[in-house]
Amino acid sequence: MITNFETNKVYFAQGLSSAVFENAANSLVSAFHDSHVNWAKIPCTHSPQHIWVRDYMPVQVGRDRFIKFRYEPDYLMGSPKYKPDVHSILSQLCIDVCCSPINLDGGNIISCGDKVIMTDKIFKENPQYSRNRLIEELTEFLEAELVLIPWDIYEEYGHADGMVRYMGNGNVLLNNYCDFDKALHKKLLAALSPHFNITELHYDTFTDMSWAYLNFLHMGHQIFIPLIDDRLGEKAFRQIAEAFPNCHCHPVQNCESIVNEGGALNCCTWNILT
Repeated sequence: MITNFETNKVYFAQGLSSAVFENAANSLVSAFHDSHVNWAKIPCTHSPQHIWVRDYMPVQVGRDRFIKFRYEPDYLMGSPKYKPDVHSILSQLCIDVCCSPINLDGGNIISCGDKVIMTDKIFKENPQYSRNRLIEELTEFLEAELVLIPWDIYEEYGHADGMVRYMGNGNVLLNNYCDFDKALHKKLLAALSPHFNITELHYDTFTDMSWAYLNFLHMGHQIFIPLIDDRLGEKAFRQIAEAFPNCHCHPVQNCESIVNEGGALNCCTWNILT
């Protein structure tokens, strides 16, 4: 699979520039300009409800190979306003995709090259599949070994991108579960340690916003870290920057509006290799 280190263009929804998210969008675009990032807006996404582009856009497996998974998450049952016309989006972007019947959000896909991490919520969202068949089909579509981690049930979306991120060369960065959920922390170490070397964030305290810092945008050797009105921001930024010594880390201010809606910078962006 294409990893974040390989990507060189980033998109976000037109709706991110709407009044409610305008300050966050302006801060993000300013950070893009300062770092000379190649960016664009996704067409057909004018609604503020369409900002979570990571989840409904296809997954890039190779330079010219994109997989479009079915986007029917349980948390959007009866809420079609959050689902844009992806067919029209892809047509305007001139992107051809291979479609999969598997129900899977992009936020639950952490590409690690020849491996991919996702939470085991995939079994709940695809009851028509046996466990083995689902794993086999995901492995075939993504051309990578599937590494499953336990779903943090206090996070209704079941996404992995606020739990763990890929650091390159067989290393991953784990959120600070050591500070507040010893049982889940133990299970995550057991699931990840056979496959990766693990670095852990550690804040000595609990905050229900710690996932947001890990939900940064990583493109090439640039990392954009959301900052919110939280006492842990400086500590989180420093630890993430130390974990990625070969990347340039940029703080992005004014992210409260998107974090309060349940996502952060990885959620509201889509980066690819062009």
